[in-house]
Amino acid sequence: MTYSKAKSETTIIIEKAELAARKKDWGQVADYLQQEPDLSGRQKLRTSLDAENCSQSLDLALQVLFYGDFQEKWAIAKIIPHLGEIVVEPLVAILENQLIDIEVRWFAVKILGNFKTQIVVIALANLLQNTEEEELIEIASETLSHLGAIAINVFVTLLAEAKYRKLAARALAYIRLPQALPALLSLAEDSDPEIRVIVIEAIGCFHDRRVPFILIKALKDPVAAVRKEAAIALGFRPDLCMELDLVSHLKPLLYDLNPQVCHQATITLGRMKHSAAITALNEVLSSPHTPIALKLDLVRALGWSEIDLALEYLQQALLTEIDLVIQEIIRILGRISVAKLQEQATKILVDFWHSITENNRNPDLKQALAISLGELGKTQAEDVLQQLAKDDNSRVRLHAIAGLKKMKLRQS
Repeated sequence: MTYSKAKSETTIIIEKAELAARKKDWGQVADYLQQEPDLSGRQKLRTSLDAENCSQSLDLALQVLFYGDFQEKWAIAKIIPHLGEIVVEPLVAILENQLIDIEVRWFAVKILGNFKTQIVVIALANLLQNTEEEELIEIASETLSHLGAIAINVFVTLLAEAKYRKLAARALAYIRLPQALPALLSLAEDSDPEIRVIVIEAIGCFHDRRVPFILIKALKDPVAAVRKEAAIALGFRPDLCMELDLVSHLKPLLYDLNPQVCHQATITLGRMKHSAAITALNEVLSSPHTPIALKLDLVRALGWSEIDLALEYLQQALLTEIDLVIQEIIRILGRISVAKLQEQATKILVDFWHSITENNRNPDLKQALAISLGELGKTQAEDVLQQLAKDDNSRVRLHAIAGLKKMKLRQS
């Protein structure tokens, strides 16, 4: 194909595409642009041809990207990369404009993934830093991961520049490829607490032998947000509980001055599913100085731990705690899903019912009991549910009757 013939064909196609654009027939525009001679196949012609036609083709393609439906956008997104690096600057501008429709910006990210340049890498990192839209975060982080080593090398270089250091750290955290781990580990004790938070949150997903020791050290960080992220990350490593004595490291956080750190330490210790962790939780639950909000967290963590010792501690708490905590214990016991513990939970609730006086059987407590015993569905609770089904309170009666029906269904 000669240059003049290629030029002529392209010019005719663009004219047809422009006519379709005036009619707002975006599917037709995409079809015409797809008929252009393959730009990648005529490298010798590109300089002159691009100067004359690429700008027009790009303008038409961007119109489809803005105004076409999803399928038309999808089609044009496959064509735009063939126009070359001329498309990068306008697509980056689309990314940066928060007033533009999310779907358009999503496609802009997808297209930019075809260009392995520093400009694109930084633009995607900026998007991650400045948007709260989950769809954009997902596609940007996925695109950076696909860029792989190129993106990582760019961000490792940018770590040396104060202006981009935080941006680079956040981007490396989103990439989460093994190749990014050395750079992330080097930032674990950075002077900027925000960077430490980013790093500690990110490295928790790596099963690398160096990571747990860094997380344990981070439990003593002076910044509460770092301690919290370290506790969260360790919650996914119950396999290391005994080997690294995680209970001893996590236990002090139950007394942390920051309520969020206490909350997360409670959840993490519950996930350890170890008697030492359960005992640590119970020690705080038993203290009269523990805030009610934390007691509620502790009750939930004990219930979710799926250990019989935890249920024993909850049984003790039923006799000593205030009504709000008692009702939460009753609810948690009713949600026990492990078959071998359901009998134990039912017995605890039945024994509790018989241990309290009529004066202490308030409607909220009775309703909670009716719901939990019904959920557990064990026959030893039938007598209690029968009593509750005759209660003066209509809500209690309703839940007790529903519980009895559930019990009969399970038996049939």
